[in-house]
Amino acid sequence: MLTFSTGRSNDYCDGVSRRSFLRIGAMGLGGLSLTMADLLRAEAAAGIGSSHKAVINIHLSGGPSHQDMFDLKPNAPVEYRGEFNPIATNVPGIEICEHMPQLAQMADRYTIIRSLVGSTGQHSNYQTHSGFDQRDLQVVGGRPALGSVVSRLMGATDSGAPPFISSNGGSPGFLGPSYKPYSPDSAGRNNLKLQSNMSPERLGDRTGLLASLDRFRREADRTGSMDALDVFTQKAVEVVTSGTLADALDVNKEDAKVREIYGRDGSNFLMARRLIEAGVRVVSFNWGGWDTHGNNFKTLKTQLPKLDVAMSALLQDLQQRGLDRDVAVVMWGEFGRTPRVNSGAGRDHWPKLSMCFLAGGGMRTGQVIGSSTRNAEAALDRPVDFQNVHATLYRLMGIDVQTVKVDDPAGRPQYLLENREVIGELV
Repeated sequence: MLTFSTGRSNDYCDGVSRRSFLRIGAMGLGGLSLTMADLLRAEAAAGIGSSHKAVINIHLSGGPSHQDMFDLKPNAPVEYRGEFNPIATNVPGIEICEHMPQLAQMADRYTIIRSLVGSTGQHSNYQTHSGFDQRDLQVVGGRPALGSVVSRLMGATDSGAPPFISSNGGSPGFLGPSYKPYSPDSAGRNNLKLQSNMSPERLGDRTGLLASLDRFRREADRTGSMDALDVFTQKAVEVVTSGTLADALDVNKEDAKVREIYGRDGSNFLMARRLIEAGVRVVSFNWGGWDTHGNNFKTLKTQLPKLDVAMSALLQDLQQRGLDRDVAVVMWGEFGRTPRVNSGAGRDHWPKLSMCFLAGGGMRTGQVIGSSTRNAEAALDRPVDFQNVHATLYRLMGIDVQTVKVDDPAGRPQYLLENREVIGELV
């Protein structure tokens, strides 16, 4: 049985706590749990209808060193500039780190933001998921992740895949646990197909039994939640009987030559592409190892070549499959690193400035947005906030953040973002 923790109990004005709602549908259906059904709400809402726009959100966990990746300062004092040298890219005037030669040859396919500001300074991916401080609106459950909002507004694109898959969390916030992402852990994967002793017909019998039991529950249900649950149950049954999601999660089913292009450490990048092809709208994952308080340069000499291989493979793969116009890729972290190298050859946390890497999605690419001061301490011009990036991603998904609102549990309409200005250079 698939099990999704619902977190703390939240009592909503409809009289049914979200934890209780999940418990109502906790009867197993032969390798199926209705918590998966909750993830597959097919609600009609704002957006682009049946077209399949998508986002791949990559969080470099720990805080990547912006000045050692995409904003090198070769003319800064030695205690600031570090050990790496910049190299030219295929776009005149744009330089990146020497340890990313493949990405250097495809700079026309991405945009670098060198002036990302507004970090909360917390070791968390909450801000890259949502654009907000995790303390915002906690009284009603907190702000939802982009993937949860997309799930709420647009629903699923395909009967075999949930709209939001994340291996690195992503809070549904005040939207409630029905919009939590599916987490592709090994235990969950085993339950995405019918058990060997369970035929579709037998599954149908169990579904019918569950419906009969639910009719009794409806007598005490004043909110209509049980009626909605019928739809969610059917969606969950479709997931199990199709096997689409289970197949997409198995990267070993990919051609060996393609797996080789992504490298030994690029399986998450490959899986993200496979999930998007399977119909997922938002895929999010972490890549750890970027909290370089000590031995920053030694660590990055290992990390950057791996990233170079995996990201260049993803961009090439998306383009060759004709997905690059519809699939936006964003890569960033919770903050940048200190301009001055410390006594342990490391860089510490630096919330004042960070970077963001964007590609695909029909964005204008082959450019750098913003610049930083001489030693990469702060934004010199064109500061871009985390919420500006999210506003742009929503726009690419077909969601107008200037007008769209969703109700919180108190019935108050909430804009998706406070800073709703999109990045004009990209759209």
